[in-house]
Amino acid sequence: MEFESLRQEIELSAQLLGSLLVEKRRVAAAAESCTGGLLSAAMTSIPGSSAWFDRGFVTYDVRAKTEMLDVAPELIQREGVVSEAVAKAMARGAVARSAADIAVGITGVAGPGGGTPQTPVGTVAIGWSERDYDGAVITTARTILVPGSRTFVRLVAVRTAIQGMMALLEYEDPALMPCEY
Repeated sequence: MEFESLRQEIELSAQLLGSLLVEKRRVAAAAESCTGGLLSAAMTSIPGSSAWFDRGFVTYDVRAKTEMLDVAPELIQREGVVSEAVAKAMARGAVARSAADIAVGITGVAGPGGGTPQTPVGTVAIGWSERDYDGAVITTARTILVPGSRTFVRLVAVRTAIQGMMALLEYEDPALMPCEY
């Protein structure tokens, strides 16, 4: 998929997410690592997004994840920074530390370096968390392996995160949705 068409798809998806959030009277937040704020930028590029987007956390460093999102250092040590457990903790932390009802956490290895045999370049863990109307927090996650350049990996992660938030708002499990490259 060409970068420009992927960027256009992200913009359209962000618009649709915004409409869905307004319809459901929900507010979103983002906790990003490997995407470095691209998801927050996509959401805030939509006019009127202040009605449905509260804030973004760019927690590129491990210390930032623990300080800003309360991700336990022991969890990172045990599961690895690029893991579904950490992505879920990031999403839960974003909900807990914002006015958001729904949040996404993204952590991964965008490349071109930094991969390991266990976590190769292109591995991205995405967690989604939603505070339901009773106050309970529901969290799910999935891992994707995206082939391609650093830019492509980051854009696919953003698109997947947005699509997953829409799925969660429609009472579907984002971990079960297909991921296209």
